[in-house]
Amino acid sequence: MAQLWGGRFTGETDQMVYEFNASITFDKRLYRQDIEGSVAHVKMLGKQGILTEQETDAIVACLGEISADVEEGRLEITPEYEDIHSFVEANLIKRLGDTGKKLHTGRSRNDQVALDMRLYCRQEVAETDALLKGLLTTILAIMEAHTETIMPGFTHLQKAQPVTLAHHMGAYFEMFKRDRQRLSDICERMNYCPLGSGALAGTTYPLDRQYTAELLGFYGPTLNSMDGVSDRDYLIEFLSACATIMMHLSRFSEEIIIWNSNEYQFVEIDDAFSTGSSIMPQKKNPDIAELVRGKTGRVYGALMSLLVTMKGIPLAYNKDMQEDKELAFDAMDTVKRCIALFDGMLSTITFRKDRMRASAALGFTNATDAADYLVNHGVPFRDAHGIVGRIVLFCIEKGIAIDEMSLAELKAISPVFDQDLYEAVSMETCVNKRLTIGAPGKEAMEAVIAAERDYLKHHPAISVSRRGDGGQPQIL
Repeated sequence: MAQLWGGRFTGETDQMVYEFNASITFDKRLYRQDIEGSVAHVKMLGKQGILTEQETDAIVACLGEISADVEEGRLEITPEYEDIHSFVEANLIKRLGDTGKKLHTGRSRNDQVALDMRLYCRQEVAETDALLKGLLTTILAIMEAHTETIMPGFTHLQKAQPVTLAHHMGAYFEMFKRDRQRLSDICERMNYCPLGSGALAGTTYPLDRQYTAELLGFYGPTLNSMDGVSDRDYLIEFLSACATIMMHLSRFSEEIIIWNSNEYQFVEIDDAFSTGSSIMPQKKNPDIAELVRGKTGRVYGALMSLLVTMKGIPLAYNKDMQEDKELAFDAMDTVKRCIALFDGMLSTITFRKDRMRASAALGFTNATDAADYLVNHGVPFRDAHGIVGRIVLFCIEKGIAIDEMSLAELKAISPVFDQDLYEAVSMETCVNKRLTIGAPGKEAMEAVIAAERDYLKHHPAISVSRRGDGGQPQIL
């Protein structure tokens, strides 16, 4: 058992207790962050004269060697170590002897793990944001190609009014754009460095916390050492953002599943993103969309787990907080996989324009426009509503669309109707006369598409700069 403590103890830790207490099986993925934080800490100790130049250089070089050895498979992270901090420090001491023992000067595992998790989450936020930007690029391409692809818009899952596929996709563009904004906000708030907080009350060593923060690309140090080691708000915020992303993906997946059904046939999912049945040879199942929908609950669970873990913890650090990792790691992995797979599925989908348009027409989505026609010819709206209701009932009985009725049939219900009704209730007219910003009309949609294109151009994926010279870091 490789442990960083033990002087206070005379007996061996029970093996079951050791395994229950250890975190190496899941926090080993933090090795890059742990080494990165250690390098910055040692450089600061050297700058402050707490370590000699020779000691600083030796430790920094050896940490680099350990990192390279892990990356290239020459050094394995094994369960003999209690956690990733023990692994790094123990291997440093093996290689440098007493000099390696000076790595931990002026810090605690409490501020060390708090730093590791912030560094890790910051990178995960950036990677998630990049994937979302890719998905937005795919959605925008569909919008650009389908400003004239008419389909039914729905309320209560009932056909309501005609829209375009570009307009429908634009709704999801707005959702995922807000998700990116949330990630940016989270990155701003989390970008402060807890290293130097010690166990909870700082340290008597003359640390330069501002310098350490700058080396690691943070805006500055956290301003309260107790909060620095016990804060997990940033992780809760990130998991909340992940849950919202998954909610949006799940809604989108549900629509793909419906559109893929035999009853709708709005889309054809590419073979690469669907599966068949082991018994029914005709089946082509939307498994990726269904799995994304299903995995949403998994991410929700991680958020609720951390909220429940944190709700009763007094200041400062408590071992309960070790539970912030396993489910969070799983949620982060799940969200990234789901975005990437959904993007791949969406980018290869074939949209059945003919089926969409026919569905809009036979769903009487132009009924409101027929009522508006009557109102524009002097009929009170409530009367117009009743007249068009009778028309719809007639069409249902005949199995036809409104614009398939003869003028004589229309006039039999209301003499106000005339030949110009057919133009007024055509799908194209119903869509394109809606020109207010945010509406589905072609002119309005082209203005929105231009704005969304400009948004993607001027909002690159989140990237964190690191300035080793003590200069001001920036979230790019």
